[in-house]
Amino acid sequence: MLINLSDVLSEQHKTVDETVCMDMDFIQLKAGKFPIIRKEPVHVTVNHMKDKELRIHAETKVSVVIPCDRCLADVEQEFDFNFTRMVDLSTTDAELREGFDESDYIDGYYLDVDKMLYNEILIGWPTKVLCSEDCKGICNVCGQNLNEGSCDCEDTGLDPRMSVVRDLFKNFKEV
Repeated sequence: MLINLSDVLSEQHKTVDETVCMDMDFIQLKAGKFPIIRKEPVHVTVNHMKDKELRIHAETKVSVVIPCDRCLADVEQEFDFNFTRMVDLSTTDAELREGFDESDYIDGYYLDVDKMLYNEILIGWPTKVLCSEDCKGICNVCGQNLNEGSCDCEDTGLDPRMSVVRDLFKNFKEV
């Protein structure tokens, strides 16, 4: 969704205060495609500060389905956004001053709300997603989800490369 910023950047410097719908239906990353299952309308306020400096404030909630890192079950991850960004349209992203943010989501006189939210989702993306703290994961032989039940696979929990160390402990074990 694009918001026209010409009123803010004109001589009158009117504030833009709009509530728009997010157009994204999924998040595309190198790790895969993650569906957005819930999204609230985005409330965006853009104020002129001085010259070509703008203050952008946005609020919304987005829920994305991400697989559990241990068992691959779907986990709903909610992102609650309430952020303010300061941008200076007279400088490039390479010349940013302290206190200002990148403005790659502003093209000419238009603010791309979806691109701005995509950047915020990337910043807030969790490093580890678990369906529960005590998730047992999957069997590394047959792929059975161990949270749903055990499998009949032989326990291959011991790494064969550690057999020399295991033999040392067996041979020198004090009884």
